Amino acid sequence: MNQRISILVATMTGTAELVADEIGEVLVARGVDLDIRPMDGLGADVFAPDRGYIICTSTYGHGDVPDNARALFASLERARPDLLGVCYGVFALGDMTYADTFCFGGRKFDDLLRSLGAIRIGERMEHDASSGTMPEDEAAEWAEQWFDQYAVTVANA
Repeated sequence: MNQRISILVATMTGTAELVADEIGEVLVARGVDLDIRPMDGLGADVFAPDRGYIICTSTYGHGDVPDNARALFASLERARPDLLGVCYGVFALGDMTYADTFCFGGRKFDDLLRSLGAIRIGERMEHDASSGTMPEDEAAEWAEQWFDQYAVTVANA
């Protein structure tokens, strides 16, 4: 049976979309039934326990989630759905030049999802734009490791 995974993308400049595409290529090669969705217009009801999720998000302004993610984030805060059984991963994009708010977009989603009962699989990936590495280059390796942990978690559920 194929695993079903959604990558939810929050971005201002399109970098998170490039990362999501790279992660998606790895997952499809592993036989995943995948969809990649911008967060625009999504609400708390996007999460269901019958699939896994990857939050792929940049950070904007003073540690905020990108504009296209604000409605989803607010919906989750307001509705506070029970996300027990929902598994997810986070690929966060940031820049250590702004150390006080580094990767806060991803950190905020991670904290909120965990507070609602969702289970994070693996470590949160935090890419530093000032590191000299391209996030899409690190995305494939992270996706392989994340999927292996996700598959074990789902098999043992």
